[in-house]
Amino acid sequence: GKKLGYTFNHRNLHNVSLGQGQEVVAEQALELAAKEGHWVILQNIHLVAKWLSCLEKKLEQLSEGSHRDFRVFISAEPAPCPESHIIPQGILESSIKITSEAPTGIHANLHKALDNFSQDTLEMCSQEKEFRSILFALCYFHAVVAERRKFGPQGWNRSYPFSTGDLTISVNVLHNYLEASSKVPYDDLRYLVGEIMYGGHITDDWDRRLCKTYLEEFIKPEMLEGELCLAPGFPLPGNMDYNGYHQYIDDALPPESPYLYGLHPNAEIGFLTQRSERLLRTVLELQPRHCSTGQGAVGTQEEMVQALVEEMLEKLTDEFNMAELVARVEERTPYAVVALQECERMNALTAEVRRSLAELELGLKGELTMTSDMETLQNSLFMATVPESWVRRSYPSTASLGSWFADLLARISELEAWTRDFSLPSTLWLGGFFNPQSILTAVMQTTARRNKWPLDKMTLQCDVTKKSREDFASAPREGAYVHGLFMEGARWDAQSGTITDARLKELTPAMPVVFIRAVPDDKQDIQGLYPCPLYKTRQRGPTYVWTFKLKTKENPSKWVLAGVALLLQT
Repeated sequence: GKKLGYTFNHRNLHNVSLGQGQEVVAEQALELAAKEGHWVILQNIHLVAKWLSCLEKKLEQLSEGSHRDFRVFISAEPAPCPESHIIPQGILESSIKITSEAPTGIHANLHKALDNFSQDTLEMCSQEKEFRSILFALCYFHAVVAERRKFGPQGWNRSYPFSTGDLTISVNVLHNYLEASSKVPYDDLRYLVGEIMYGGHITDDWDRRLCKTYLEEFIKPEMLEGELCLAPGFPLPGNMDYNGYHQYIDDALPPESPYLYGLHPNAEIGFLTQRSERLLRTVLELQPRHCSTGQGAVGTQEEMVQALVEEMLEKLTDEFNMAELVARVEERTPYAVVALQECERMNALTAEVRRSLAELELGLKGELTMTSDMETLQNSLFMATVPESWVRRSYPSTASLGSWFADLLARISELEAWTRDFSLPSTLWLGGFFNPQSILTAVMQTTARRNKWPLDKMTLQCDVTKKSREDFASAPREGAYVHGLFMEGARWDAQSGTITDARLKELTPAMPVVFIRAVPDDKQDIQGLYPCPLYKTRQRGPTYVWTFKLKTKENPSKWVLAGVALLLQT
């Protein structure tokens, strides 16, 4: 305040936390501050998106004729994506912008987590050794869950806004519990931190399992006996002072690597590859489209797209004759119903592909007026991305246009082979279904009807064979053989018949054929199994299909932390 030529005190400051109808209070504070030369702090303006246009107009009005010492400070959380940028351009242009970048890497995150406390914090609990050990473990836990987001869906299925407030409240709870009890209530602490403080942000069941597993590994009685490693080569430190903990991080923490999070090094290769693909995609989108690109060029955008349209229309097969297929079905078994449903959905997709391509072809020849939808389709084909109108009728996929169209033709071929006599194929390509859950449910329904078992008391048992697709000539008497599965985060060891560590640079190794059969709940194996989620794509999250329990010699928690999952597409 003195540097600005006046004396500053708390009476010159108006601090307004927006949300819950505080907009009127904010406007009154701005008018008073502009008149008297006070400061106004408006916090969390991202919570009042509809009011921001009014704020822009108010600031524009107050910019003229206000007191020379009048200042406005605005804070907001970062937007999760470009579409969520809601702060008006006028406010941004007239502001001095300061951003607080989150630390990157486990080293910086761990230091920042510890910076929320002090030597006084370490000395405030009567059970000093227990308090300090668990506090440091919580700091490491916070650093890991915050930085794990960079690994994308293999890190967390969804991105969560974990904050330092979660950490400080967890430490307050830890202090209160230790003061009230002579024994450390490990179960209670893990529940409160994992299900409430941090778990309150988490909306995905598999992410909740991951959070719970971290806490089970970090907060347990062994931590007070000097036998706990927070990461390979990084044991939990003993009783130190505040500066000693910071020094221990600098001296003992291994270099940044996925091992510090419980992940395999392939996880880093995966997320760096995806980041590079996004960069190259952006560069590709910046290239000129409406002119020839020089000597030796393939041609203009229209010529390239026209050649692609003709090729795709030539390869696209006719739609399934549903009336004929229904007439050929002798008995509407669960498998036959699934086949018919898949054919109907395939017809809807191929009809849209053929219609839109034929329409664009006429437009490129000048026989139809080019519409905005046709231009959008043309741009998508030129950029080798799947058009939006196709995506809406399609199945989840991360493939480029060429791979997607080849996959579409392969799916049609599989359905044609299946619907010739509607007998179950020797092995099912699970990734070739619009709705993979339907065929897995059909396996349960068929077994339940044959054995007269209640469907709600049954589960699927997954037995991984040592054979490939070519080794099977016919379907099994009960259940189904399934191929086309891939594992991310680990690999399947066919010799031992268990999950094992992945080989470096093999990001999604293929699985052998899997035998899926339905068994009563009380007959399934439960020992030495890892409940492995199955997803349609590497995006995970909403593409979840089923849970297969796979054999493991290691503790299942290892594969939870490694983000091990089965995929239907790579």
